[in-house]
Amino acid sequence: MLSRKKDKIINDPIYGFVHLEKGIILELIEHPFFQRLRRISQLGLSYLVYPGAYHTRFHHAIGCIFLMNKAIDQIRKKGHSITGKEAQAVCIAILLHDIGHGPFSHALEKSIVGNITHETLSLLFMQDLNKQFKGELTLAIQIFKDEYKKRFLHQLVSSQLDMDRLDYLKRDSFYSGVQEGVIGTERIINMLNVVDDHLVIEEKGIYSIEKFLIARRLMYWQVYLHKTVLSAENTLIKILKRAKELISDDKEVFTTPALFFFLEKKCTKKDFENNPDILHQFAKLDDHDIISALKQWQNHNDFVLSTLSKNIINRQLLKIEIQNKPFSQKAIFDSRTAVMKKLNLNKEEVDYFVFSDKVSNSAYNYGKAKINILMKDGSIKELKDASDQLSSEITSRKVNKFFVCYPDLR
Repeated sequence: MLSRKKDKIINDPIYGFVHLEKGIILELIEHPFFQRLRRISQLGLSYLVYPGAYHTRFHHAIGCIFLMNKAIDQIRKKGHSITGKEAQAVCIAILLHDIGHGPFSHALEKSIVGNITHETLSLLFMQDLNKQFKGELTLAIQIFKDEYKKRFLHQLVSSQLDMDRLDYLKRDSFYSGVQEGVIGTERIINMLNVVDDHLVIEEKGIYSIEKFLIARRLMYWQVYLHKTVLSAENTLIKILKRAKELISDDKEVFTTPALFFFLEKKCTKKDFENNPDILHQFAKLDDHDIISALKQWQNHNDFVLSTLSKNIINRQLLKIEIQNKPFSQKAIFDSRTAVMKKLNLNKEEVDYFVFSDKVSNSAYNYGKAKINILMKDGSIKELKDASDQLSSEITSRKVNKFFVCYPDLR
């Protein structure tokens, strides 16, 4: 364990010097569970499109705690009480909110441990750490689960205007070089207030919120759901599926022990809850396990596994087409037929090379906790009623796009 005798400073490229006071937060940062985040990429395989987008979940978590401290200071200045214990707990909650991410973050979220979300795994990690730290995370867990009496503290951690979103938009924009994601985080935080135990934005900050929503929408299509990123990450999903299939057929497949554990077994949420060793196995996984495997799988005697692994390692990605309506079944059938013939594949194997799906994006969800504006007369208006720039249709409309991936047969 790290000594609590001195504070620490981290030099962050976005915010400058981040001051971390001695105590449990520094001990959590030094814990192996958290240090693993240095080896988990924030944006999956986006670096294959934006070479600078190589930042990690560690960077993001440090940025979030910096913003959280700023938010706490502002809310206190507005006359609202946040005790020292509450401030520490909400900082722990935001620090650990992404600790459950696996290799390549969202890209493999449903591939390694099935349908268990990273939020669920984050909570399991926090509960495990709470045992190790003899109950010191109890209040942080209550805030994380939205079970604490001051509901606005949870909203700072998880809402449509939380410190998570404020950091990742600015950070991902910086590292990818996509300027459309730049937002005024300082301005937004300065406009934070609390009314009836809910976060609100003072009316002066409404234009910053409008820009925040537009930036989020643009970043999804330009970075997070960029078509080449979709091709790469869906190919990686197919690769792991193939590796699982070969392992289930008792074929020899190189992996690290931790990766083999999850490729061989189907672990449920109950398995994680009932057996802490499974969580500790997951804690050994990071991007390096996947990259090491891909480098070896390039030479595997299985054509599907070796070819797709080469595609990722050498960035010879499947071609992708994307449009606003579903692709015709005939077009997909014709593509499958051509690929089967050219690569000598059977009907099961071609599924790994030709596949289609859809992606969705909406900047603002009116079904969730809303962004409320504190007007100058003291009234509260929902964003859509207070804004004269953005219609509710523009901000909340879910846009679906459909894509199909296939090899370049030229």
